[in-house]
Amino acid sequence: MTNNFHSGFIAVIGKPNVGKSTLINALLGQKIAAVSPRPQTTRKRQLGILTNEQAQLVFVDTPGIHNAHHKLGEFLNQEASEALDGVDVILFLVDLSSQPTEEDTHIASLMNRLPPQIQLVLALNKMDALSADALTTRISAYQSLITRDAKVIAISALKSKHLDDLLTLLISVLPERPADFDAEQVTDIYEKDIAADLIREAALIRLRDEVPHGIAVRIDEFKERDNGMNYIAATIFVERESQKGIVIGEGGKMLKDIGSAARKEIEEMGGKKVYLELRIKTLKDWRNNPNALKQFGYGKQK
Repeated sequence: MTNNFHSGFIAVIGKPNVGKSTLINALLGQKIAAVSPRPQTTRKRQLGILTNEQAQLVFVDTPGIHNAHHKLGEFLNQEASEALDGVDVILFLVDLSSQPTEEDTHIASLMNRLPPQIQLVLALNKMDALSADALTTRISAYQSLITRDAKVIAISALKSKHLDDLLTLLISVLPERPADFDAEQVTDIYEKDIAADLIREAALIRLRDEVPHGIAVRIDEFKERDNGMNYIAATIFVERESQKGIVIGEGGKMLKDIGSAARKEIEEMGGKKVYLELRIKTLKDWRNNPNALKQFGYGKQK
């Protein structure tokens, strides 16, 4: 590594479904976070660690800040807010394909009250969704929300547009200091926990609107067999008995589709063949159950 090495923590903040996990996966060049078109796919803080010759960038992927309607939602907002503690840079990601919303305005007000020593970068995602003329107007609408010093850059996480420029910008605002993690480490989350998120991602993409946010996944067994294949047994939890039939599907087709898609993602992540066994259970109204939230890793331990 070179002299003048930069290192630090970058909290990626934004409303649900603006592309935070997509951006981190793209920057790292590999998948560590679940991604789906559904809001609130990310439920916990997760580190994405990118190390090169110039810097180590530790991205903190956070749940989208939103109006909470249950205890799980309150936990997600708390996770996002606590991610701001102790970071060097905040990357405020917004969605250029739509006008600023009340959620954007609320998050911007939080950003405007940050201590001046925390660097702010406003990243305008999905720039490819607009014409050049419309892009200028939309960028101005989002910039007007920020009243403090901030760096501004337009990107497309999905199309990998201007991501090298974003990295250069982020490195320039990180402090000069040694790395906090080994160069080979890419996340702080265990492989089995990522597997649970990838199973949930597969379900989110395929299920009806009334089901996805009532789903949780628990890994019951994760072990390597003698033949080198990973055996994973997992339980998908839903909130109502009527949702079980939707997740299972006619003749078990939906559950098989979820399992097949998740298995491929898990194999790509770990580089090993996987035998994935899924079962499904009902845990009534688990999103408002503190004990259930703790079981699934969404509650604060005392």
